[in-house]
Amino acid sequence: MNSFYSQQAQGWVRWQDLPGHGDPVVFIHGLGCASSYEYPRVVTDPAFGGRRAILIDLPGSGYSERPASFSYRTSEQAKVIVELLDYLQLDACWLYGHSMGGSIAIEVAALVPQRIRALAVSEPNFHAGGGVFSRVIAAEEEAEFVTCGYAMLLGQEKTPWAGSLQSNASWAIWRGAKSLVDGIAPSWMALFSRFPRPKTLIFGELSLPDNDAQQVLDQGIEVRIIPQAGHSMSWEQPAALARALSAFIAEHE
Repeated sequence: MNSFYSQQAQGWVRWQDLPGHGDPVVFIHGLGCASSYEYPRVVTDPAFGGRRAILIDLPGSGYSERPASFSYRTSEQAKVIVELLDYLQLDACWLYGHSMGGSIAIEVAALVPQRIRALAVSEPNFHAGGGVFSRVIAAEEEAEFVTCGYAMLLGQEKTPWAGSLQSNASWAIWRGAKSLVDGIAPSWMALFSRFPRPKTLIFGELSLPDNDAQQVLDQGIEVRIIPQAGHSMSWEQPAALARALSAFIAEHE
């Protein structure tokens, strides 16, 4: 586990740098998750091809610190990722983000397009309004969620998500959810559509049909499908996700 002090977040941010060949693939996790929890099975799968991988735990998540003063908005998290790229002196990388992490990845790509060789996002938030979990979380006031809602959410969750959810600060989860509900302008969809380098959208087969996936297809952007998986594809079908990412990168090396 590695760490650097983020001036943006005013706290220590930690990541795993797993050795391999080529420019690294930077992984950004979703709401209530942690890359250190979610992606080791993906990047160690033979289908991933032995590529170098950087698994960051965003501020408020996993092994990273949880500064109470940080906003945890997607735009501020994107700046933390850029800080990490600067710290590692990475002039080129492949970028992957899932769910909220996909939205953050889109913003990173908009901030430093010249450093992103290609962008892959899986089931990101493309528009304001949030997803199923973020809407429920943001419907409460922050203080209410921190004192009561977070414990209730943990108690009700029976999927593997519970394992990483408990490693997240309650205020970070609420502020991240509120950020997804609020959205940004221009939208994540608009930024994704404008990104000038290779890009792909990844969807779990069980999440389809989906209006966002169809809108991306209508723009002539490739959509890759993970068979027998829903939104939590890294847990449900890690080898298939590894295969999809490796194939996408290989096409643009």
